[in-house]
Amino acid sequence: MTLEVEPPEPPELEFVDPNEYEDATISADGEVDYRREELQAFLEEGAWAEAFAEWREDTDLEQREYEIARDLELFAEYDFFWDDFADRVGYHAPGIPEDWQTREYHPELDTWGTVSSINAELTEFGQVVSVVLKEEYIDWEAEYEPPEDLPDFD
Repeated sequence: MTLEVEPPEPPELEFVDPNEYEDATISADGEVDYRREELQAFLEEGAWAEAFAEWREDTDLEQREYEIARDLELFAEYDFFWDDFADRVGYHAPGIPEDWQTREYHPELDTWGTVSSINAELTEFGQVVSVVLKEEYIDWEAEYEPPEDLPDFD
């Protein structure tokens, strides 16, 4: 079942050290270029819409759940950054917090199942965007070179 909705606007990427996220650890020595300006341009040039169309075809998110995510402006909270060490586009997906019930987060949120579904699908969308950026838009190579004294595990 395809979700019949228009894509939201891409997020505005701001400088955040990805190591501040609970779900990301980036190895870095000194000054790091997370290449957010280039990634922002790619998102606006079509990567976001392309990834959304791909995700929309396979998502298990229902219309009601999608509307909750839109109402909460969760799509604006994504972060994407270049992880040179891993030669990938890292991302931080937004989500509904665990205390959603006590905070009366959204009037349509009624079960943990709904919250879990939204959070899981937002994570999946972040992964799709990351892959689309890496495979279709990025033409640079990672600059990280491992030290020569690493053991050989072959």
